[in-house]
Amino acid sequence: MQLGLIGLGKMGGNMRERIRRAGHTVIGYDRNPDVSDVGSLAELVERLDGRRIIWVMVPAGGPTQSVIDELAELLSPGDTVVDGGNSRWTDDEKHAAELGAKGIGFVDAGVSGGVWGLQNGYALMVGGDKEHVERLQPIFEALKPEGPYGYVHAGKVGAGHFSKMVHNGIEYAMMQAYAEGWELLEKAESVTDVREVFRSWQDGTVIRSWLLDLAVNALDEDEHLQKLRGYAEDSGEGRWTVEAAIDHAVPLPAITASLFARFASRQDDSPQMKMIAALRNQFGGHAVESTK
Repeated sequence: MQLGLIGLGKMGGNMRERIRRAGHTVIGYDRNPDVSDVGSLAELVERLDGRRIIWVMVPAGGPTQSVIDELAELLSPGDTVVDGGNSRWTDDEKHAAELGAKGIGFVDAGVSGGVWGLQNGYALMVGGDKEHVERLQPIFEALKPEGPYGYVHAGKVGAGHFSKMVHNGIEYAMMQAYAEGWELLEKAESVTDVREVFRSWQDGTVIRSWLLDLAVNALDEDEHLQKLRGYAEDSGEGRWTVEAAIDHAVPLPAITASLFARFASRQDDSPQMKMIAALRNQFGGHAVESTK
């Protein structure tokens, strides 16, 4: 199967490699010529045969809109566009309508897996019409983890990114809980090896998780996280989750508190945010700020 992939950054580049390993042809475009297979979007479209499939992995908002606008002029009826970035679900509805007016299909795909996706596979939450989703099934199978889980057709257009947004909101709250527990352990005089306490939780406890494993990785690299500044960005999905909760009158006290904790980190050097920053770097390769 042929696929055009736009955006070859930390995730897009690894996705291209994983799809190729599954035996599919991937032609990638990126503004960085050192990683791009073609010189322009127009060349990318020209290189694809038959009914084209284009997967977009660029930042949400203006960059995604710009790519969608250009593809709308380059593609033909029967082609399909997938937005695999972190777009807001309301943008998906707009993009589907714009492309649908020209006979071009649209699918939104929430993608989780970060910098580990090449090795472990990517969890995929997909929204769109059944006919468009089914056409992409070989690509989804190539990207997802081995086994029965890691992929869902969540519903109509927007459902994929809405599901990924909620996933990220839960992630905020889980990371905050680990960070708060870590800070409390660090403060207790009786606990002399916090890192090994965290490591002991990796087997047999009800709080074991991949995030816990990554926390131990981070502590192995910097036992007391002294090299990190206690500052953590929020990438948007946490805010959107809280806004959606307000719109649907659903109480989200833990997720909301975790978002506000990140805002607090920008005022002082927060010990908890050292752990949040370390975890974001571990799973997603997100930038961290050093103390020097």
